[in-house]
Amino acid sequence: MTEKTETVTIQVSVAERLYPLKVTKSDEAKVRLAENLVNEKIKTYQNMFQGKDKQDYMAMCLLNLAVEFTTLQSETQHNHRLTEEKLNQLEEVLSGI
Repeated sequence: MTEKTETVTIQVSVAERLYPLKVTKSDEAKVRLAENLVNEKIKTYQNMFQGKDKQDYMAMCLLNLAVEFTTLQSETQHNHRLTEEKLNQLEEVLSGI
């Protein structure tokens, strides 16, 4: 028997526009956190670059978050490679005992 995931409909505000979303109950807090993060970044860009269009601020925010994501992704891959190397070294040491 498969477990049914409970979904809820929420309103998310990004750059003063409302978007209805259906999310799992367990993801609602993450979505709200992301909503706040995006809106804070947009406010930062509005203060730094006054007079731009909201779409420009959203694009800057998107690009910034994409750079952060790819950086974290690259660091994670690097850490996985290092962990694998260390495990292989440990395996070699243990096999020599």
